[in-house]
Amino acid sequence: MAGIDEIVISKAIAEKYFEKLVDSLNSDVAIVGGGPSGLVAAYYLGLNGYKTTLFEKKLSLGGGIWGGGMMFNKVVVQKEATEILDEFNIAYEEYDENHFVADAVELAGGLIHRASRKAKIFNLVNVEDVMIRDGRITGLVINYTAVEMSNLHIDPITVSAKAVVDATGHDASVCNIVSRKTGELEMRGEKYMHAEAGEIGVIDNTSEVYPGLFVAGMTVAAVYGLPRMGPIFGGMLVSGKKVAELIASRI
Repeated sequence: MAGIDEIVISKAIAEKYFEKLVDSLNSDVAIVGGGPSGLVAAYYLGLNGYKTTLFEKKLSLGGGIWGGGMMFNKVVVQKEATEILDEFNIAYEEYDENHFVADAVELAGGLIHRASRKAKIFNLVNVEDVMIRDGRITGLVINYTAVEMSNLHIDPITVSAKAVVDATGHDASVCNIVSRKTGELEMRGEKYMHAEAGEIGVIDNTSEVYPGLFVAGMTVAAVYGLPRMGPIFGGMLVSGKKVAELIASRI
């Protein structure tokens, strides 16, 4: 342990962080939200060679996975999503022919681990606005979450991207910004609980909702007025993979 220096430690953190930040100011894809759909999208986009950056508002990633259902840290996925769990090397067990159970902590940790190998990830970063040129999303306006929480008047910085994914879940934060500032995106609002309809609807409606802006996961429900589905996560995973495929076909 000899030779450790506090200033060297600080310099290493600062230099490598800002090296990552500067490199991420121009990306192919910027994903907002580090829940299941955002993490899966980041993995598949990065895997296919797209320069991908993910911004998460909170300290930890994983979205609603960690708490399972009512703090019972098990989650359910349907059969169609098990191939994604296999891809991420996440264990699961069959409950019946339609329902498979995974450990919430392993699922969150596995998604974060694999996504972080394929994309640049920034936590504690809030997206407060978007950039639009000629009717198309061209990037994001970001600031630190602590600035928002402290209600400080500190100007943000901007990052550019060829495509943006709103994977912020129930908040649909990027879509709400676009809706409010352009008047060109209708937000129908998330509906009541209906797990099967919600799962099918989220996958089917994963799409580009404004030029350059794509939605995945529960954001889809907020935009299209779909039911919520609770602690079943297969639709979130499949939606993340689908949005990556959509973007790959268009940029």
